[in-house]
Amino acid sequence: MENNKRKKLRVVILSEVKRSEESQLFLPRFCLRQNDKIQCFRNIGSIILFIFSLSLILNLASCGIQKSIHHLPEVKQYSLEIPKVKKINDSTFSFKQNYLTKNKQQLWEMYIKGNPLQLGYNNGALTQDLMQNQEKIFFSKVEGFVPSKFKQNLLRGFLKWYNRKMYLNVREDFQAELYGLSQYSSDEYNFIAPKYLRNLYLHGAHDIGHAMQDLMMVGCTSLAVWNENAEDGDLLIGRNFDFYVGDDFAKNKLIEFVEPEIGIPYLSVSWPGMIGVVSGMNKEGITVTINAGKSKIPLTAKTPISLVTREILQYAKNIDEAITIAKKRKVFVSESILVGSANDKNAVIIEVSPDNFGVYKVENTSKIFCTNHFQSEAYKNDKRNRKHIAESHSEYRYEKLQELLEKNKKLTPEKMAAILRDKSGLKGEKIGYGNEKAINQLLAHHAVIFSPQKKLVWVSANPYQLGEFVCYDLNEIFSDEKFKNGDFAKSELNIGRDPFVNSQEFENYEQYKMMGEEVQKAVDGEVLLTDDFLPYYQSLNPDFWQVYYQSGRYYYNQKEYGKAKAEFEKALTKEITTVPDRKNIKKYLRKIHMRN
Repeated sequence: MENNKRKKLRVVILSEVKRSEESQLFLPRFCLRQNDKIQCFRNIGSIILFIFSLSLILNLASCGIQKSIHHLPEVKQYSLEIPKVKKINDSTFSFKQNYLTKNKQQLWEMYIKGNPLQLGYNNGALTQDLMQNQEKIFFSKVEGFVPSKFKQNLLRGFLKWYNRKMYLNVREDFQAELYGLSQYSSDEYNFIAPKYLRNLYLHGAHDIGHAMQDLMMVGCTSLAVWNENAEDGDLLIGRNFDFYVGDDFAKNKLIEFVEPEIGIPYLSVSWPGMIGVVSGMNKEGITVTINAGKSKIPLTAKTPISLVTREILQYAKNIDEAITIAKKRKVFVSESILVGSANDKNAVIIEVSPDNFGVYKVENTSKIFCTNHFQSEAYKNDKRNRKHIAESHSEYRYEKLQELLEKNKKLTPEKMAAILRDKSGLKGEKIGYGNEKAINQLLAHHAVIFSPQKKLVWVSANPYQLGEFVCYDLNEIFSDEKFKNGDFAKSELNIGRDPFVNSQEFENYEQYKMMGEEVQKAVDGEVLLTDDFLPYYQSLNPDFWQVYYQSGRYYYNQKEYGKAKAEFEKALTKEITTVPDRKNIKKYLRKIHMRN
């Protein structure tokens, strides 16, 4: 009888997501089902309780967990020379032909070559301090979200279970590379997981965050133009990677030039400790960029999307080969992969999800746009995708791209940079700095421009995509000409900083961000604000709906309902990011009305 009950008890993670008024995070609805009874949990405390309940059930699957946490890749087949890194100065390091340096725009540049294991060791040896710092920043963020040691232990147990099948879905050569890299990880976080396993988990962090909290803060935008839409007719691609884990995390951008023993040399833009690819181009002129889509929440991690795109860069020479690679990998989130190809002089969007696959190709036009919704025939009737188009900021940015292309005929790299930096709404409307409806949301980790046929890449320096775009020539870097002038960049082709960086508006925006943290503490009841605090806060970003919404929440929690009503009504006059955001404001107004 007991065994029958166990068999019928199962975990259900429903696709419905609710925004918590207290935390402003998107929270999945977790449920336990036994026979026909379902119990669901929505708030943070209940979710932790859910994880505790789940940990009891996980004893049934302990065998699978034990296999995964003790798994190590087979690396004996690879030759290895332990790197002896030479320090040239505080920002330049080398080991044989492998090299790490920081340029004058404060971008880190790294060149590595070798077999998979050697690549990992070379990467780890050169970036050890940077990688350990990046790991510390990331885990300190997690600790800030979950300060309780007890809850952290529950979370670690849950992640071990959730990631139990990830290693089965990652290529063996990538596992060997991760193993080499992990030898230079910090011992400080061994209590979370062993070094190798921790590195594997971190490569799925983007996917796990996307899956578990449906984080649409990664509202990336990308586009490609060619023929009549480009000044020289060549394929030209631009992208904003709007992934934000704080200013400290974005400080050490890393541009990797990787020459693998087998496969195609490539460039990747990300951060220390990352072997996956979020933005990159290979020597054949294949480009990949990823944009998050609306995803249901799966019960187990599979192939991290950044490792799918890494495989495309390392092994694909054209669009058909890229599609073949993407199609054979099992992913656990929904993602759009914009693939450009010099050999095809074309670009397509590969749309992947746990249970569907589509390819969006344009016809009778020479431009393609990618925001955060699917466009292929395979997702035409997908209810989740259709709802996302109707309720999110994705369609708005798509229309903004169309508007900008009408105004900017025959794009050049300079015009592409201007599009990626555009902060306005439709028809030039002021919608507030940091609005997710803008192409430039002023939170991008990086922006990149690709010219695949010329093998040129431009990468933005801090802050966001406003700093100088530094140009790299892959034909030179992956040839005997590399480093002949002691410099990775082709500096004469750089694109200058955005003048906005030197404006009062930008200074105000940065101050608004800092004050926003204090406002959130006040909304949460941790501090009280002075009478002049909120008016000044609003004056720093007066066109943004959220400054009035946050003010309204503060007054509402202080039971000053008249002031709260005025702020919420002011917020409704601005360009609000999503339909759920607008509904939430109206919900507050209804509550206030019922009190009167």
